[in-house]
Amino acid sequence: MRQVIATPNAPAAIGTYSQAVRAGNTLYLSGQIGLDPATMTMADGIEAQAHQVFKNLRAVINEAGGEMKDVVKLNIFLTDLGHFALINDIMAQYCPQPYPARAAVQVSALPRGALVEADGVAVVDSY
Repeated sequence: MRQVIATPNAPAAIGTYSQAVRAGNTLYLSGQIGLDPATMTMADGIEAQAHQVFKNLRAVINEAGGEMKDVVKLNIFLTDLGHFALINDIMAQYCPQPYPARAAVQVSALPRGALVEADGVAVVDSY
């Protein structure tokens, strides 16, 4: 079974992708940047963008019937790896222990000039 997940509580896709695709109990989350879903404007600064990224991920996961505790893998992309400690602190506010597996890498650029992007995988048991 394959199901596209979409919610107005996260930014609409700005490309040829879905917010998430569920295959069985596995939810594949597309990358989220710090766009406010109501205005489609970028949050100001790394801290605000990081919070918005996790809020957007949470909205998509919730739409699929899951919670942040269901995330098993995150990939975080930063334009400045100097923000690594800040991302750790913010992530801990949204992802309960035990934390998901994670990668965090520095990239040269992200869509719309974003400073941070995250995607991931969750295992969701219910609808």
